[in-house]
Amino acid sequence: MIPVSGSAYTYSYMVFGELFAWLIGWSLIMEYAIGNVTVALSWSEYFCHLINHQTPFHIPEWLCIDFFSAKHQYANPLSSHQSEGWLAYAHAPEIAGIKIIFDAPAVLINVLITALVYRGIRESRNVSNIMVVIKIIVVLLVIAVGIGYIQQDNWSPFLPNGFSGLTGSISAVFFAYIGFDAISTTAEECHNPQKDLPRGIFFALMICTVLYVLVALVLTGMVSYTKLNVGDPLAYVFDTYPALQWMGGIIAVSAVVAMASVMLVFQIGQPRIWYSMSRDGLLPKAFQRIHPKYKTPSFATLITGVLVGLPIFFIDITMVTDICSAGTLFAFCLVCAGVLKLQHDPHRPEAKFKTPYFNSRYGLPVLCILILCITYMISPQLYSKINIWPLHWTYIPSYVFILVTIIIFYQAMRYRYSLIPTLGLLLCFYMLSELGLKNWMYFTAWLILGLLIYLIYGYHNSHLKSKTL
Repeated sequence: MIPVSGSAYTYSYMVFGELFAWLIGWSLIMEYAIGNVTVALSWSEYFCHLINHQTPFHIPEWLCIDFFSAKHQYANPLSSHQSEGWLAYAHAPEIAGIKIIFDAPAVLINVLITALVYRGIRESRNVSNIMVVIKIIVVLLVIAVGIGYIQQDNWSPFLPNGFSGLTGSISAVFFAYIGFDAISTTAEECHNPQKDLPRGIFFALMICTVLYVLVALVLTGMVSYTKLNVGDPLAYVFDTYPALQWMGGIIAVSAVVAMASVMLVFQIGQPRIWYSMSRDGLLPKAFQRIHPKYKTPSFATLITGVLVGLPIFFIDITMVTDICSAGTLFAFCLVCAGVLKLQHDPHRPEAKFKTPYFNSRYGLPVLCILILCITYMISPQLYSKINIWPLHWTYIPSYVFILVTIIIFYQAMRYRYSLIPTLGLLLCFYMLSELGLKNWMYFTAWLILGLLIYLIYGYHNSHLKSKTL
């Protein structure tokens, strides 16, 4: 309906107005740019594993980890003296008494990806297509080889942390879904966006879901899940089987290629969102600057590279992952709410693509009862552990979710909301509540900072305000 760059920011601007659009755009900075820090750090883990285990060369530990993680492991009395962080801090060179520790491969890949995105969408597309073909071939190889080494005892119990552990994990890694959203940021560079974008998103989502589930089953079947808390799980699992160690090099190479392609997608998306925000006057005009030769948002691309590169020096992967997922889920919640609002807007534009309509008045209660029954059969201990009384501040995310659910149920029954976006809104908000109070506090602080920037700059310079005046 709106074939314009900007993704969820553009949709929110058209449906909810400028303030919500700014908050979404501010969240997308966390979603894309900060999310790429996670991918860069993970890419570095696989790259260092590849060089140190599959070649005669060795990258020093102090060039493969961030400073604070290394310092924490060194100071922790329970940390192994052979752990990467301990070795990095113990053997790192010093300048003026300061340890020189940083993740050099993560910085390097960020510079290379930024340079490629700066050159143009066609070059980025060609490189990305090659990377995707390579990683799909390797993923299929992993499934085909690993399926013969599955030990079913590793699946018992199948949900060792219960249903709440499952949903909590989904919430933590939800930033992986940024890739499907990133497709929509290239709307202005598609030949036929109203046809190409839905197909691209649907097919990518279906293929990736099937492959993800199969790989997860293979890995947890080959090795106990308790041993998979490592930076390079694919390579680790196959290294534990002497007969499959030949796969280690292939997996390491493919992982390096795969994660580079993910960084490429993220790095393409963020500048185009900033470009759209600048076009609406919410960011300085420099973000609209188009390179005269490469036809890319050059300034925004360089700023994205800097924003991704700086945190690599001092931030750890776990904190980044959780905060990034909060931004992603918040954006998806507003997109679902936007679809509901459009369906009840008598002045909405006509479009070739429409969300299929199913009446929530009948479908929502039935599905909720069905979900409650299934989760009880899978994990009955989940309901015995639910304890939000007496009231406690640590349960604030749960209280907010319950309140929002009641409001949505009432609205859905009264106005016959469409079932698909209603379920999307409820499920995304539920996973947002599963991230815990600490991440809500971080995310709220991020939104408040964004709101202050909007009040200081965006509100006074927006095109919407100038048109109104």
